[in-house]
Amino acid sequence: MSEVTRILDSIDQGDTKAAEQLLPLVYEELRRLATHKMAHEPPGQTLQATALVHEAYLKLVGSQRQEWNNRAHFFSAAAEAMRRILVDNARRKRNVKHGGDLERIDFSSITAAVEHDSEKLLRVHEVLDQLAIEDPVKAEVVKLRYFVGLKHREVASAMGLSEATVRRHWTFSRAWLYQAMRRLN
Repeated sequence: MSEVTRILDSIDQGDTKAAEQLLPLVYEELRRLATHKMAHEPPGQTLQATALVHEAYLKLVGSQRQEWNNRAHFFSAAAEAMRRILVDNARRKRNVKHGGDLERIDFSSITAAVEHDSEKLLRVHEVLDQLAIEDPVKAEVVKLRYFVGLKHREVASAMGLSEATVRRHWTFSRAWLYQAMRRLN
């Protein structure tokens, strides 16, 4: 049993100090995943990788009692938390009171406002929920690849699948998502 799994078991049993022990063990890996994901976000993103890690961690070990089966389950939940945070952030930015789809520009060079990638993120989120209904395993592969930035072998390890299976799921899911997003347009 890994140290992370042991601490997760302690958290499940109500040990409040165990959560303090967990963060140093998983922080660097969560930070690496968040940094990778943030590198694919559009320029001008106000959310930073550190903030993403902290928000996700608070969601994971906050006041709600969670049960973690193992390290892979924890990181899968972290991927989902990061996805939800990024989607919520994109929705917030899309709201009219936050500028909607307008991009901040220099007043001296007035040009048309440009659409942000937050729309694409929201469309992916919407069709990913549809995929999760049809095939939760494939949807989880997408979450770990697209929203967290894990490589095929890392997804395979986290989900307990073979790397070949992850590659097949990823190939199928990308095509499925592409078709679903085309129907939205």
